[in-house]
Amino acid sequence: MSGKNLKGNIRDHSAETNLFLRRALFAFVVIILLVFVLLANLADLQILNFSYYSTKSNNNRIEIIPIPPSRGMIYDRNGTPLAINNITYQLNIVPDKTKNLNEQFEQLKKIVDLTDEDIENFQKERRNYRAHRPVPLKENLTDKQIARFIVDQHRFPFVSIVKIQHRYYPYGASLTHILGYISKINAQDKQRLEEQNKASNYVATFNIGKMGIERYYEDVLHGTAGNEKVEVNSRGRIVRLLEQHPPQAGEDIYLSINLKLQLYIESLLAGRKASVVAIDPNNGEVLAMVSTPSYDSNDFVGGISSKKYNELLNDPSKPLFNRALLGAYPPASTVKPFISIAALTEGVVSPKSVINDPGWWQLPGTERRYRDWLKWGHGRVDVLRAIEESVDTYFYQVAYDMGIDRLNLWMKKFGYGERTGIDISPNEESRAVMPSREWKMKRHKKSWLQGDTIPVGIGQGYWTATPMQMVKALSIMINNGKTFTPHFLLYKKSDIINTNQNQPKIEPSKYVENNSLININPAYWALAKEGMHRVMFGSHGTARKVYADAKYQAAGKSGTAQVYGLKENETYNANHIPEHLRDHALFIAYAPYDKPKIALAIVLENGGGGSSNGGAVARKILDYYLEGDNSAELKDDSPNIGHED
Repeated sequence: MSGKNLKGNIRDHSAETNLFLRRALFAFVVIILLVFVLLANLADLQILNFSYYSTKSNNNRIEIIPIPPSRGMIYDRNGTPLAINNITYQLNIVPDKTKNLNEQFEQLKKIVDLTDEDIENFQKERRNYRAHRPVPLKENLTDKQIARFIVDQHRFPFVSIVKIQHRYYPYGASLTHILGYISKINAQDKQRLEEQNKASNYVATFNIGKMGIERYYEDVLHGTAGNEKVEVNSRGRIVRLLEQHPPQAGEDIYLSINLKLQLYIESLLAGRKASVVAIDPNNGEVLAMVSTPSYDSNDFVGGISSKKYNELLNDPSKPLFNRALLGAYPPASTVKPFISIAALTEGVVSPKSVINDPGWWQLPGTERRYRDWLKWGHGRVDVLRAIEESVDTYFYQVAYDMGIDRLNLWMKKFGYGERTGIDISPNEESRAVMPSREWKMKRHKKSWLQGDTIPVGIGQGYWTATPMQMVKALSIMINNGKTFTPHFLLYKKSDIINTNQNQPKIEPSKYVENNSLININPAYWALAKEGMHRVMFGSHGTARKVYADAKYQAAGKSGTAQVYGLKENETYNANHIPEHLRDHALFIAYAPYDKPKIALAIVLENGGGGSSNGGAVARKILDYYLEGDNSAELKDDSPNIGHED
């Protein structure tokens, strides 16, 4: 090899070495920079933002699962369960984590008998749930359906079966208008809960009280939600329990309802459109409240189908309508004792003042005549006889002398035209109508006429009242003006002061209302009560035939409310009138007369005469409650001809 070639090779080798060293140095610098980047990232992850990334990591690994509380049960006054919780199984799915919902649905149809209605309900409910939360897909799974799903559970990573409490009403339709029902939480419920800062307590709860006691005492019955902190794997399955905060169950409540009395009254009203309210006048406790026909609360738990709901909604007998609290009927002659108290106190009449009743009353200055139910009249009548024989003409004159302003003022003192204050949501109770000049102008855009006042004297015209208002007014009469707010709640479980004796702490004084009626002359109360006693036991009492053989003394007042007005010289004959146009039969009563234990208000829609038909129902109820006589069946009396109260 020549020296020239050797030198060339040495130069090439040196150049290659330099290139390698430069490249190695560059690579080393890059590696050092990458190491610094890695260290910087590690510092960011482990030091600077450790809390943030640690929390984010835990959120992927740890879940907080809310636990719904057990709903409080509802009992009658004797401890009989009226609303209980049954254990059922429900199929849930997490839609946000499921890749192909429709495909899953098709597969589940064969396994758990999933129906199109189940899927439709799921799609509606899905909107009400937060992201990544399980949504109910099918309720009330059978043992067979559960077994089939467990076999194929591995195919459905985000579908699970959960055990839930299902509200159940053992007596079905018998107590619906008292208990109401619970049903699925909807968008309106969620908005209301958020406004009241209660939404967090319902994250695991599917149902909420919608009507009746279930709605009014929702906060008492619902309880407080708990939660579990759990570790989950990538498929969302629970690996282990980390922490647990158990829920606090809702309180059990005891109602004043006497279940046996409730069921007995319902049996008397079977097949009728009617309502009965029975209370203890000594404290305002509601012993029974029946509105027929009714519907089964169980149909609404978990949601009712559109078909079934429309059937109830379109039923001409209106089973959804609570006649006891929403039914507004002319109170008819049942108000005559209360008007008598007002007239006596105002000096419009005295205990001895007398009018002559020829069978009609004529409005002064006109030819307009208002007829009495007894065509030939009652002759000379004082206030006691006017109540006993329900003399219309006497109360036409009283209404004329008092005027609508004083009538309105006084009857509102007895609770007419106002909600009773019972422990039911206000939108479930009607104020009905105690008419006034202002009311007519606002409602009908017309001035009040003197002729409008006259029928108010016998509880007709524009005047309407609910059965609950009627029994509250009767209670005021019984107690000489002392007023108790009607109520269903007897006590809560937390009110029990001696668990061994199950002795509740009850404070009836909290239901006493302030009322100026307590200042009325006791003699006037006594006179009105005596008139009501004679209605049932007097020689001319309108209900004397029904109570002739009663083993106890009682007092009451009948009423017959016209559904349509008779033409001049037209005679009322129920046999010639369609049933829906026949008079309503009303009756109020209490017994025993000297120491009342029960007070009643009864409305039989299109039931005919108040004395014979309404009075007969009242007699059966009083017999049952005071004597335990439930052996005899109520006779189906034919409606009377005429308008005798």
